[in-house]
Amino acid sequence: MMALNLVAMGMHAKRSAQNSDVALADHLADLAVEALIDEADLSPKPGLVDRRGSGAHADMSLSMMHASALALWPCLRAMAKAAQAHATIGVPLRAALGRIGREGEAAMLATTGGVNTHRGAIWALGLLVAARALDSEADPQALAARAGRIALIADPYVSAGDSHGSQVRQRYGAGGAREQAQQGFPAVIDHGLVQLHRSRANGASENHARLDALLAIMAALSDTCVLWRAGADGLQAVQQGARNVLGAGGSATLAGRRLLRVLDAQLLQLNASPGGAADLLAACLFLDKAGSL
Repeated sequence: MMALNLVAMGMHAKRSAQNSDVALADHLADLAVEALIDEADLSPKPGLVDRRGSGAHADMSLSMMHASALALWPCLRAMAKAAQAHATIGVPLRAALGRIGREGEAAMLATTGGVNTHRGAIWALGLLVAARALDSEADPQALAARAGRIALIADPYVSAGDSHGSQVRQRYGAGGAREQAQQGFPAVIDHGLVQLHRSRANGASENHARLDALLAIMAALSDTCVLWRAGADGLQAVQQGARNVLGAGGSATLAGRRLLRVLDAQLLQLNASPGGAADLLAACLFLDKAGSL
């Protein structure tokens, strides 16, 4: 009888562990999608889709961004489960994440009618979700570094390709999303999160703190989305404009809000969209909350 009880206890423990794994994967996907929706809703973002309109993206809308984010939930959950199943960083996990990411991108494009709303976010958040599923250590810097270790492994089933990002890297020498991930997301860890916490500590509302975090990322990032659409002059305008707003006290101040409007008008005129910074803001918001799981 005791042996039977021990077996039953073991089976219960195994089921509990399995349920815990499923719950964590669900929670991580929820958190990542929430970060994408919070990023989309944040307003007023210079040159980007938000509650006011489409920014420099005539082919996008806020409702499309929401639908795209929700369509990525199964992909993000699958990435977390793949990390749990492989349980170690290596080529098998990297290959699995690449395959799941491509499936997620196809789901995104089917939802948006072919519009690339979140390709960069799939890369950034997918790596972070997998990194968090691998280890309970949720300190943002440690989590981002773990994601960087995954990003350093080449996907064995995909060549470098001829994407907009790769063309920009060749022309301008900008690392873009790939380099950010491989280095452990320095624009997020050293700039976005630092500014988010600083603005909160200074009494800014959550909306203003998140806007300031976006501006800090914009000021530091060689955004390949901006370079593709507006070249080096556009990137200079984005970076300097973001620095100007933060230098005036941030988006919560009257002077900062005035400069933010100037920057928004400038980016619309240039048709420049800091889409890479927006993806990294979603990563920043994810990291900010990941420790609560």
